Amino acid sequence: MKKMLIPLGLFLVLVVFLAIGLTRDPHEIPSPLIGKAAPLFSAPRLHEAGKVFSSKDMLGQVWILNTWASWCVACRQEHPILVEFAKTKTIPVIGLDYKDKDADGKMWLARFGDPYDFSITDSDGRIGIDFGVYGVPESFLIDKTGVIRYKQIGPVTEEALRDKILPLVRELQK
Repeated sequence: MKKMLIPLGLFLVLVVFLAIGLTRDPHEIPSPLIGKAAPLFSAPRLHEAGKVFSSKDMLGQVWILNTWASWCVACRQEHPILVEFAKTKTIPVIGLDYKDKDADGKMWLARFGDPYDFSITDSDGRIGIDFGVYGVPESFLIDKTGVIRYKQIGPVTEEALRDKILPLVRELQK
């Protein structure tokens, strides 16, 4: 009789874990960096040879770091939304050209429009690794003190911008 209770107990534990998993949004992957200081980095600017950007340059400002690449199909999906958002000049949007060739990145921005205040290059992917990038596109909302407050995995959508990102930006700018 006791031997029958062990498999039954294990089955019930499994059912509980599955039930908890079914209540979660499969599109949201929690980031361990939310609420923590953004990794410090410096990188060359894509369009300004010899000029380097440091994440320390953004202290005192709320800003977005958007990872993208010319080879990224999903980046084309979010790009028109970012182009329109950039016109509002709400906050600085810095592009991180991830694991891409500079020439390809420049051509891509020339063809589809450049929504960024400027882009920096991450040809070896080290900055992306430090930020825990799973794949492009991903965007990070960083507050005035350099703390990551939000991470958008996948393309920025109009809904995510309207319902999550912009309300948080307004709160952080206070």
